[in-house]
Amino acid sequence: MKILGIESSCDETAAAVVEDGTEILSNVIASQVELHSRYGGIVPEVASRQHLLAAIPILEQALEDAKVSSGDLSAIAVTNGPGLAGSLLVGVNLAKAIALAWDLPLIGINHLEAHIYANWLGQDTPLFPLIALIVSGGHTDLVLMVDHGELLRLGRTRDDAAGEAFDKVARALGLGYPGGPAIEQASREGVPRYRLPRAWLKGSDDFSFSGLKTAVVRLAEELGISPKPHPNSLAADVAASFQQAVVDVLVTKTMATASHQGAEQILLAGGVAANELLRETIVRRSPIPVLIPELTLCTDNAAMVASCGYFHLLAGEVAGWDLDVLPGLKLG
Repeated sequence: MKILGIESSCDETAAAVVEDGTEILSNVIASQVELHSRYGGIVPEVASRQHLLAAIPILEQALEDAKVSSGDLSAIAVTNGPGLAGSLLVGVNLAKAIALAWDLPLIGINHLEAHIYANWLGQDTPLFPLIALIVSGGHTDLVLMVDHGELLRLGRTRDDAAGEAFDKVARALGLGYPGGPAIEQASREGVPRYRLPRAWLKGSDDFSFSGLKTAVVRLAEELGISPKPHPNSLAADVAASFQQAVVDVLVTKTMATASHQGAEQILLAGGVAANELLRETIVRRSPIPVLIPELTLCTDNAAMVASCGYFHLLAGEVAGWDLDVLPGLKLG
């Protein structure tokens, strides 16, 4: 079965065609990073307007790259939450329109669940039960998955998500936007010589990065690091120290949860899963196999939406024409 996936939850407009949930036939993404970088963050109104401009060309390109037409498709899968309301509306209304026009089933997809399914688009098939660590700009969640459609969120961030903390720290250090790549690049030039706090929240699977972020901001002020963009070796050292602290907490708590739940595997998912130190550290330290999507599948894309949609379709889970956007949609 070939599923057309559509993704527009934040600032990427994406469409993809995936066969049988595992084989990518096309995966087209239009990024708005360059546009939003001038504002130092995502502007929701600007994002939704850009989705309107990009949606149809991206859809047509995905179908062309996959060499398919409407008659070759089995369903349309679209992200309907969580995310920015205006951005989600563009994707959902596009999906409704073409599903109606082409007489195809419509499937609403949770964006966070879709991130997990990026791991089904590799060479290895994930094994249940598994623990998924979803780390992105808006979320840091630990999820137990015992089968398709059977997910339980065990832990979440109590304040800043990991990706959000990366953005705020990068801004404080004058490293630019987006924060994840900026921190990672600066860290390659620095030494993690500053001891920063780690919130372990013992007895809980939750995360907290607000205290770490505040400690970095105060350290930057003490060192005289300006938030205005500038080359600074001290900023590189602080960035490396911050990155190490985040990775240490993410990896340690994920492994502890996986051990407690008797998981067969650990899956990484979300934009922060593209971080090289996180990828290397969790593979090196984990006693059980770790699956990590390729870099292009860590950030928002439609192939993961189509893959997730395939398994929902197999279970007979389709949406009605009243499918609505749910900006605060939870997982599990």
